[in-house]
Amino acid sequence: MPVPGPGYSITIRLEAPPSASAAGDLTGAVGRVGGVITAFDVVESHTDRIVVDITCNALSANHAQDIQDGLAALPGVTVRKVSDRTFLVHLGGKIEVNAKIAIRNRDDLSRAYTPGVARVCQAIASNPEDARRLTIKRNTVAVVTDGSAVLGLGNIGPAAALPVMEGKAALFKKFAGVDAWPVCLDTQDTDEIIRAVELIAPSYGGINLEDIAAPRCFEIEARLREKLDIPVFHDDQHGTAIVVVGALRNALRVVNKNIEDCRIVVCGVGAAGSAIIRLLLKQQPADVVAVDVGGVVHGGRDDLDPNREWIAANTNRNGLTGDLHKALVDADVFIGVSAPNLFGADQVATMTKDPIVFALANPDPEIDPLEAQRHAAVVATGRSDYPNQINNVLAFPGVFRGLLDAHAHKITDDMLVAAANAVADVVDAEKLNASFIVPSVFDPHVAPAVAEAVRAAVLQAGA
Repeated sequence: MPVPGPGYSITIRLEAPPSASAAGDLTGAVGRVGGVITAFDVVESHTDRIVVDITCNALSANHAQDIQDGLAALPGVTVRKVSDRTFLVHLGGKIEVNAKIAIRNRDDLSRAYTPGVARVCQAIASNPEDARRLTIKRNTVAVVTDGSAVLGLGNIGPAAALPVMEGKAALFKKFAGVDAWPVCLDTQDTDEIIRAVELIAPSYGGINLEDIAAPRCFEIEARLREKLDIPVFHDDQHGTAIVVVGALRNALRVVNKNIEDCRIVVCGVGAAGSAIIRLLLKQQPADVVAVDVGGVVHGGRDDLDPNREWIAANTNRNGLTGDLHKALVDADVFIGVSAPNLFGADQVATMTKDPIVFALANPDPEIDPLEAQRHAAVVATGRSDYPNQINNVLAFPGVFRGLLDAHAHKITDDMLVAAANAVADVVDAEKLNASFIVPSVFDPHVAPAVAEAVRAAVLQAGA
């Protein structure tokens, strides 16, 4: 069952009687409705009352209200204010621009700006490649979205997508020292998006496409890769695929299986699922069977778009038909990037010995992880409150760090495979077990390892 987490963390300031039982009464009220207290601070003390800040985690906004109501119902307790700690983090945005140089006097000003800057402009005009050396281009990525597929929220538009893009930019800086900036476009027209990115590209060393709905995202990425001389990377596709493939490599080590002998079921063939399938095929598994809302993807279906037609032509060697439950029979691996609560422990029991289950739908996975663990040897989710979190943060900062350091002009599948192997290799044999197949997102070794692997792949490819 889900547990209260920091995503719904609130601080409640209240007045209470100064009795010996006050603390117990307050904490008991929170516990009775299922809240988890993370801090209890007395901020004022008077002869007739105390003022207390109670910080606690909840399951949802409604659950947070239940906690507030439970406290307010106590005799003599008055709730003064409730602060949503997540909203406080976002006040005024999460990123800013800082100058890297000091401008203290006229000499500094003359070199950083006019007249000295004109010489640098002329140098770049004579040799455009110098922009990577003499401007922010060498370390800057555009995080581009149209707001059409934001997290699990759907098509909420560019303004509502901005907090996510800010967060992405903050993660770039935190984990890889990359300067990233949100670019939220007020259009969902494919041609307009491509043209807009093409127009802003001179300022950036790479383009990170984010939260753009399938199948439009496939065309946008493909056409931008043809037009631009900088790497274009759709994180919802390739970031997810990198971490999944790296995690699967380690999971197979745990159960002592070779991917060449495994049949893998991938549920969901949108941006993430399609990219996972394409990168998995590079590992030459025995078979991959894709499943969407229409069941198993196969060439006999008459509802296939171009992406599904490619998947049908390159997977499902035995021509399997039917639904997800049928596809799971005798499968070695399940990878889900689709929808919650699609199957249960009974279906896991029909898989092969020591099956692997990656149930990555967020916030509610395809199967309850505790149910999956009844029969699966290794279970991973996209959640932070279970072991083996499959998180794109393990990939994209290091990927772009490597691309920027190598002055890459494009990105290839070999670079993605190199990144996946680097993620896997951070978990050495002494650390590896069924509950630890991927490193923590806060492991300081991850981004440098991925960056070096990608940089080496770029140099080898001459890209």
